[in-house]
Amino acid sequence: MKNIKLPVFLILLMGSTHGLEHTQDKRTLNDNMAESYHRLPLEVDSLRDMFSKGIFYGRLRLNSFGFRWDDEVNINEQALRKNHSIAGFGGSLIYKSAYLNGFSLGAGLYATQAYGSLEDKEAALYKSGKGTLSRRDLFNKGKQSILTFAQAYLEYKNKQLSMKVGRQIFESFLTASNDTKMIPNTFEGLTLNVNTLEDTEVKIAYLTKQKLRDHSSFHHVLASADITEENLENFYSQNDDSAMHIGLSQSKLDAAGIEDRLIVFDAHNKSVENLLVHMNYTAVPELISSAMLQLDYAFNVDGLSIIPALRYMQQFDNGAGQIAGANLKTITEGYSKPESLDSWLLGARVDLGQDAWHLRFGYTKIADKGDIVAPWRGFPTAGFTRTMAQYNWYANTITYMLRAEYDFEKAGLFSGLKTFVHYAIQDFDDKKAGVIFSDSEVLTLDILQESQSIPNLYIKFRMGHVFGDAQKGDITKLDPSYDEARFEINYLF
Repeated sequence: MKNIKLPVFLILLMGSTHGLEHTQDKRTLNDNMAESYHRLPLEVDSLRDMFSKGIFYGRLRLNSFGFRWDDEVNINEQALRKNHSIAGFGGSLIYKSAYLNGFSLGAGLYATQAYGSLEDKEAALYKSGKGTLSRRDLFNKGKQSILTFAQAYLEYKNKQLSMKVGRQIFESFLTASNDTKMIPNTFEGLTLNVNTLEDTEVKIAYLTKQKLRDHSSFHHVLASADITEENLENFYSQNDDSAMHIGLSQSKLDAAGIEDRLIVFDAHNKSVENLLVHMNYTAVPELISSAMLQLDYAFNVDGLSIIPALRYMQQFDNGAGQIAGANLKTITEGYSKPESLDSWLLGARVDLGQDAWHLRFGYTKIADKGDIVAPWRGFPTAGFTRTMAQYNWYANTITYMLRAEYDFEKAGLFSGLKTFVHYAIQDFDDKKAGVIFSDSEVLTLDILQESQSIPNLYIKFRMGHVFGDAQKGDITKLDPSYDEARFEINYLF
């Protein structure tokens, strides 16, 4: 009976599809499953019309995961790695009111019900499929479901700017919805989108809380939970993202009198023909900050589109290194400055495209200094070398990637069908035990189908194959090899 509210919500959500407008132009899904809105509420003259002329956006969703390690691991009869499968069933109902004197209200209710092959006490062993449930709620309440208002905001908009306060999605270089599971990553705070400068879009944010995709409640943006042997499940109460620095615990920040608040400035400029400039500054005052500059230049040669790009990111240690150390796992042996998170990232890529096909050659290098800190689901190497479920921004990591895309619809073969293939070589630092990954190669395949017979139905299949060897010697690391399959269905209404 403890999960009865969620099935009732799903039944109501499915039933609501009969009463809501089904139009393809209202909203679509991008290749990464994030939503693009094509029809938004308009300005009205009365409070009554503000709500009656708002728009509901519904989504039904199935997401399933299968994961098989080449080498399952048990230590003292305790599983450290275990093959598994898990599926999440759920959806979302988002409401955006009309605008009255520029003001609007928005809210998003999200739900997921998970069914997995592991016992409840083994939930920490779920890999990508962990996004279908809250491990904290499972350990503490026995719940395999989440029902949460991940969005709830007040908006003001005019021709020059849009301002939101409350719970919301905020997309920037290091913050993202990353909506590839059941519920997007969202934040609490104040955001501002400004379009007053010609050919320039500016985003500014002051974010006080975050809610990762597998959490039912909001938590710190840059603080991990304090745990004891008697209360290990408390680890999942704060920021437990895979890219989180676990040394930045809540108790350490409290002792230092630091309130973790995330400040973001993100800008895109197109004032120079064929050149896109992306600038970003992200900071948690008194802890960590970074500045990023990316340049993309596009030109054509005999019908072939060529777009080279460069990305440089500089990370500044403003106190986090002294508190937590240079390594995200707090294992600093092998780091030249164990108490410094100063670092940098360099990325380069070339995109080639013509008609239905597209190729990308990417490269990234992380300085042999501190690890990059970015637990907000925007990935420092994204768009250059990051592949599915990989974290390649530890110190002294070099990655090469080849990405191929083919659009069957553009080729005149199959409507709504696309495929993507990624191949990456990841060279991690063998002399740093805190860099927990050994060298690996990654091969992934994505197949996306937007149904032509059933409007607003999207199907996506993903497969990943990671292969490498265990590292032996003075510093040992586990075999990184595994196979993963994902299958997702989305229906918008």
